[in-house]
Amino acid sequence: MSDPTREKWDRIYSQSREQAVPAMAVVDENLHLLPESGTGLELACGLAANSFALAEAGLSMEAWDISPVAVEQVNRRAAELGLSVKGEARDVVSRPPEQGRYDLVVVSHFLDRSIVPAIKACLKPGGLVFYQTFTRTRVSEGGPGNPDFRLADNELLQLFDGFKVLVYREEGVQGNTAKGFRNEAMLVAQKPTVQSPS
Repeated sequence: MSDPTREKWDRIYSQSREQAVPAMAVVDENLHLLPESGTGLELACGLAANSFALAEAGLSMEAWDISPVAVEQVNRRAAELGLSVKGEARDVVSRPPEQGRYDLVVVSHFLDRSIVPAIKACLKPGGLVFYQTFTRTRVSEGGPGNPDFRLADNELLQLFDGFKVLVYREEGVQGNTAKGFRNEAMLVAQKPTVQSPS
Protein backbone atom coordinates (compact mmCIF):
# COMPACT_ATOMS: atom_id res chain seq x y z
CA MET A 1 0.00 0.00 0.00
CA SER A 2 1.37 3.40 -0.95
CA ASP A 3 2.10 6.09 1.64
CA PRO A 4 1.20 9.57 0.29
CA THR A 5 3.35 11.35 2.89
CA ARG A 6 6.43 9.31 1.99
CA GLU A 7 5.77 9.76 -1.73
CA LYS A 8 5.45 13.53 -1.30
CA TRP A 9 8.80 13.81 0.46
CA ASP A 10 10.48 11.38 -1.94
CA ARG A 11 9.45 13.71 -4.78
CA ILE A 12 10.78 16.76 -2.94
CA TYR A 13 14.14 15.16 -2.16
CA SER A 14 14.45 13.70 -5.65
CA GLN A 15 14.29 17.25 -7.01
CA SER A 16 16.74 18.72 -4.48
CA ARG A 17 19.57 16.23 -4.70
CA GLU A 18 22.67 16.83 -2.63
CA GLN A 19 21.85 20.38 -1.63
CA ALA A 20 23.87 21.26 1.44
CA VAL A 21 21.67 23.03 3.98
CA PRO A 22 22.79 24.68 7.23
CA ALA A 23 21.89 23.37 10.65
CA MET A 24 18.92 25.01 12.32
CA ALA A 25 19.52 27.92 14.71
CA VAL A 26 18.62 25.80 17.75
CA VAL A 27 21.61 23.57 16.96
CA ASP A 28 24.01 26.09 15.47
CA GLU A 29 23.66 28.58 18.34
CA ASN A 30 23.79 26.00 21.14
CA LEU A 31 26.57 23.55 20.29
CA HIS A 32 28.31 24.65 23.50
CA LEU A 33 25.61 22.82 25.50
CA LEU A 34 26.43 19.39 24.05
CA PRO A 35 28.01 16.57 25.98
CA GLU A 36 31.53 15.68 24.81
CA SER A 37 30.25 12.42 23.34
CA GLY A 38 27.12 10.34 23.17
CA THR A 39 24.41 9.05 20.87
CA GLY A 40 21.90 11.37 19.29
CA LEU A 41 18.78 11.00 17.18
CA GLU A 42 17.31 13.40 14.63
CA LEU A 43 13.64 12.82 13.85
CA ALA A 44 12.15 13.77 10.47
CA CYS A 45 15.71 14.65 9.49
CA GLY A 46 15.34 15.54 5.81
CA LEU A 47 18.92 15.95 4.60
CA ALA A 48 20.10 15.81 8.22
CA ALA A 49 21.93 19.13 8.45
CA ASN A 50 21.47 19.06 12.21
CA SER A 51 22.90 15.54 12.46
CA PHE A 52 25.99 16.49 10.48
CA ALA A 53 26.64 19.51 12.70
CA LEU A 54 26.19 17.38 15.81
CA ALA A 55 28.42 14.61 14.45
CA GLU A 56 31.14 17.18 13.73
CA ALA A 57 30.81 18.18 17.40
CA GLY A 58 31.49 14.60 18.51
CA LEU A 59 28.14 12.83 18.73
CA SER A 60 27.25 9.58 17.03
CA MET A 61 24.02 10.41 15.21
CA GLU A 62 21.08 8.40 13.92
CA ALA A 63 18.94 10.31 11.40
CA TRP A 64 15.42 9.10 10.64
CA ASP A 65 13.12 10.26 7.88
CA ILE A 66 10.04 8.84 6.18
CA SER A 67 11.69 9.39 2.77
CA PRO A 68 14.11 6.69 1.57
CA VAL A 69 15.32 9.18 -1.06
CA ALA A 70 16.43 11.62 1.65
CA VAL A 71 18.00 8.84 3.72
CA GLU A 72 20.00 7.60 0.73
CA GLN A 73 21.46 11.08 0.31
CA VAL A 74 22.22 11.32 4.03
CA ASN A 75 24.10 8.01 4.07
CA ARG A 76 26.06 8.89 0.93
CA ARG A 77 27.10 12.24 2.39
CA ALA A 78 28.06 10.65 5.72
CA ALA A 79 30.32 8.19 3.88
CA GLU A 80 31.90 10.97 1.82
CA LEU A 81 32.57 13.12 4.90
CA GLY A 82 33.54 10.26 7.20
CA LEU A 83 31.06 11.39 9.84
CA SER A 84 29.11 9.23 12.27
CA VAL A 85 25.64 9.79 10.82
CA LYS A 86 23.48 6.77 10.04
CA GLY A 87 20.29 7.44 8.10
CA GLU A 88 17.26 5.18 8.40
CA ALA A 89 13.97 5.31 6.50
CA ARG A 90 11.42 5.16 9.28
CA ASP A 91 7.99 6.51 10.10
CA VAL A 92 8.58 7.95 13.57
CA VAL A 93 4.87 7.97 14.40
CA SER A 94 4.25 4.27 13.75
CA ARG A 95 7.73 3.21 14.94
CA PRO A 96 8.89 5.60 17.68
CA PRO A 97 12.35 5.34 19.27
CA GLU A 98 13.04 2.92 22.09
CA GLN A 99 13.17 4.11 25.67
CA GLY A 100 16.31 5.34 27.42
CA ARG A 101 18.61 5.05 24.40
CA TYR A 102 19.70 8.58 23.46
CA ASP A 103 21.75 11.39 24.98
CA LEU A 104 20.16 13.92 22.63
CA VAL A 105 17.14 14.21 20.34
CA VAL A 106 16.81 16.97 17.74
CA VAL A 107 13.63 17.88 15.88
CA SER A 108 13.17 20.75 13.45
CA HIS A 109 10.27 21.85 11.27
CA PHE A 110 8.23 18.80 12.29
CA LEU A 111 5.36 18.70 14.75
CA ASP A 112 3.35 15.66 15.74
CA ARG A 113 2.28 16.08 19.33
CA SER A 114 1.49 12.36 19.67
CA ILE A 115 5.20 11.45 19.63
CA VAL A 116 6.33 13.90 22.33
CA PRO A 117 5.95 11.25 25.09
CA ALA A 118 8.17 8.91 23.01
CA ILE A 119 10.75 11.68 22.57
CA LYS A 120 10.85 12.23 26.32
CA ALA A 121 11.02 8.50 27.03
CA CYS A 122 13.82 7.76 24.55
CA LEU A 123 16.16 10.19 26.28
CA LYS A 124 18.49 8.97 28.98
CA PRO A 125 18.28 10.81 32.32
CA GLY A 126 20.06 14.13 31.80
CA GLY A 127 19.58 13.88 28.02
CA LEU A 128 18.86 16.94 25.92
CA VAL A 129 16.11 17.82 23.46
CA PHE A 130 16.81 20.44 20.78
CA TYR A 131 13.52 21.48 19.16
CA GLN A 132 12.68 24.22 16.64
CA THR A 133 9.53 24.61 14.60
CA PHE A 134 6.91 27.01 13.30
CA THR A 135 4.50 29.01 15.44
CA ARG A 136 0.96 30.15 14.72
CA THR A 137 1.93 33.69 15.74
CA ARG A 138 4.05 34.94 12.85
CA VAL A 139 5.09 38.04 10.98
CA SER A 140 5.38 36.54 7.48
CA GLU A 141 4.29 33.63 5.32
CA GLY A 142 6.14 30.34 5.10
CA GLY A 143 5.84 26.99 6.78
CA PRO A 144 2.76 24.80 7.01
CA GLY A 145 -0.62 26.27 6.17
CA ASN A 146 -2.39 23.88 8.54
CA PRO A 147 -2.39 25.37 12.08
CA ASP A 148 -2.26 21.84 13.52
CA PHE A 149 1.38 21.73 12.37
CA ARG A 150 2.24 25.03 14.09
CA LEU A 151 2.79 25.70 17.78
CA ALA A 152 0.46 27.80 19.89
CA ASP A 153 2.05 30.50 22.06
CA ASN A 154 4.42 28.88 24.61
CA GLU A 155 3.23 25.41 23.59
CA LEU A 156 6.75 24.05 23.22
CA LEU A 157 7.38 24.84 26.88
CA GLN A 158 4.19 23.01 27.82
CA LEU A 159 5.03 19.96 25.68
CA PHE A 160 8.30 19.54 27.59
CA ASP A 161 6.95 20.44 31.01
CA GLY A 162 9.08 18.82 33.69
CA PHE A 163 12.29 19.26 31.72
CA LYS A 164 14.89 21.87 32.75
CA VAL A 165 14.75 24.69 30.20
CA LEU A 166 18.25 25.74 29.11
CA VAL A 167 17.30 27.87 26.08
CA TYR A 168 13.93 29.17 24.93
CA ARG A 169 13.13 31.69 22.22
CA GLU A 170 9.76 32.70 20.86
CA GLU A 171 9.51 36.39 20.03
CA GLY A 172 6.13 36.43 18.32
CA VAL A 173 5.17 39.90 17.09
CA GLN A 174 6.69 41.89 19.97
CA GLY A 175 8.67 45.02 19.12
CA ASN A 176 10.47 45.56 15.83
CA THR A 177 9.38 42.53 13.82
CA ALA A 178 11.96 43.25 11.12
CA LYS A 179 14.56 41.97 13.58
CA GLY A 180 14.96 38.98 15.88
CA PHE A 181 13.80 35.37 15.83
CA ARG A 182 10.33 35.31 14.28
CA ASN A 183 7.76 32.77 13.03
CA GLU A 184 9.28 29.92 15.06
CA ALA A 185 10.05 28.78 18.58
CA MET A 186 13.20 27.03 19.78
CA LEU A 187 13.88 25.03 22.91
CA VAL A 188 16.85 23.27 24.44
CA ALA A 189 15.80 21.36 27.54
CA GLN A 190 17.22 18.65 29.76
CA LYS A 191 15.46 15.55 31.02
CA PRO A 192 15.60 15.28 34.80
CA THR A 193 18.29 12.96 36.12
CA VAL A 194 15.94 11.77 38.84
CA GLN A 195 12.27 11.21 38.07
CA SER A 196 10.00 13.12 40.43
CA PRO A 197 7.34 11.04 42.20
CA SER A 198 3.99 11.25 40.47
